[in-house]
Amino acid sequence: MAPTDRFVPRFAAEPPQEGLPYGRWAHSLSDAFYRACDDVEADGEDLGDPGEITFYPDRTYAGRTYVPATAPTSTGLELYGHVSFVPAPEGGEPSDILAMADFTAETAERNPDWQLDLCDDVIGTWRGEEGRIAQVTLIWGRPLRGAGAIVTAELADLAVDQCVLVEDRFTLISPDDYGADTVEVKLFDTRGREVARESLYEEEDEEDEGGE
Repeated sequence: MAPTDRFVPRFAAEPPQEGLPYGRWAHSLSDAFYRACDDVEADGEDLGDPGEITFYPDRTYAGRTYVPATAPTSTGLELYGHVSFVPAPEGGEPSDILAMADFTAETAERNPDWQLDLCDDVIGTWRGEEGRIAQVTLIWGRPLRGAGAIVTAELADLAVDQCVLVEDRFTLISPDDYGADTVEVKLFDTRGREVARESLYEEEDEEDEGGE
């Protein structure tokens, strides 16, 4: 193969290894996430009470497994974040369980133009050529339209990760904000046809254009 001019990490995370959490494990993850929600700084907002947690497929990167989560609140906001841990050795228990949470007022219900409902959090960095830094970003969400089967994360139209939908949910781990390139998430059907796409930066880009 010829050398590439797109030198970035691709498919660096393990694909989902387990089904969506259930039973005792789901309770353990829920307890950790609810505790993180209790520590969220509300910035004057009335967060209300968190509702039922929705978990997303697990992804493992750099020795940690990440299980993203979202939960609506009684005041119409959304809590989002993830629980991460060091995977268990065979026959053992996961260790070093950590959780983070934040909130947003920008929900799918308030944005009917969205094609994908996305959340994201930077979990690391990657240093590329000439010292350029990519933000290693955990991305999770669900399609809002279209009959999709698989989701990709693309950097300048180069697929850097993908995830098969699990109960209409997905999780990706992708380099982002590398040079002039930012991530775009695309949904494809079973025949490989694109049915939806969304950028993590679309709203910011529109605001910038409106200010010019």
